[in-house]
Amino acid sequence: MKKIINDPDLVVSETLQGLALANPDVEYIPGVEVIARKEKTGNVGIVSGGGSGHEPAHAGYVGKGMLDAAVAGNMFSSPSPDRIIEGIRHANSGKGVLLVIKNYSGDIMNFEMAEEIAKMEGIEVDHVVVRDDVAVEDSTYSTGRRGIAGTVYVHKIAGAMAATGASLAEVKRAAEKAIAEIRSMGMAMKACTLPAVGHPNFELAEDEIEIGMGIHGEPGVERCSIQTAAELAKTLTDHIFADYNYDNSEVALLVNGLGATPIMELYILNKEVHKILEARGIKVAHNLVGNYMTAIDMAGASVTLMKLDDELKKLLLAPCHTPGLCVGD
Repeated sequence: MKKIINDPDLVVSETLQGLALANPDVEYIPGVEVIARKEKTGNVGIVSGGGSGHEPAHAGYVGKGMLDAAVAGNMFSSPSPDRIIEGIRHANSGKGVLLVIKNYSGDIMNFEMAEEIAKMEGIEVDHVVVRDDVAVEDSTYSTGRRGIAGTVYVHKIAGAMAATGASLAEVKRAAEKAIAEIRSMGMAMKACTLPAVGHPNFELAEDEIEIGMGIHGEPGVERCSIQTAAELAKTLTDHIFADYNYDNSEVALLVNGLGATPIMELYILNKEVHKILEARGIKVAHNLVGNYMTAIDMAGASVTLMKLDDELKKLLLAPCHTPGLCVGD
């Protein structure tokens, strides 16, 4: 294992410290592994988080127009309720806090426990759950569909709505509206290596890929021979279109890398996805290509679509400035 680290047990805290040093608008809260905005907005606070290893998610989305705080667990492990409650406290400006949770059993349990603690402290809290992965209905880590890269769009929509001064109920409505319009499908070519483990967490043959693999290495729907970018684009989008009708609509498109896939390859995949969308009369209003929800150093990619109406498009294109995503001014 070759990694630029000091101590496997310090990877999470040292990552967050380094992020905070590079971004003066946020602060690192030691001991609880929270990244929070230094200045409260006076609006509804948006908090997300989960296991580390998915960078820039989630700490990379703390900033103007997105999250007010992000809570990091250990590698691929949910943060504990005591960490999450600190994130809620730092995000609370008095108008309430919305939690954006990916659908994994540990995250659901711990975020809901923290929500109850916050309510006992007099903080108004609510939550939404992201289930955008169309690959499998149940997985090793979840009951129901997993939350993956589409979570980034939920952060963006919720953060933009909160920035308008909307109420907690209105922010939750916008987030749930986005969740209903988002679908994702991914694949993997090579396993990731957890720093504390030192070896890949699964094996794929040299000419083999796994369609629908999760961001923690959960099994997908099939293993097959390596495909061309055009074939892969069709495979991934076919699964999405089988689940939801995007034909003749306007969408946001995210072609997401899992950590070790060169940006060159992601752009090639993006080109092929565009060809498929154009043939279906689907217009791309906003396109992201890069590493937005990773799996440490896994080689692979996912495709995410979000159907847009006037409200979602306006919120999507509203300005935001975070380490992981900037839109507009």
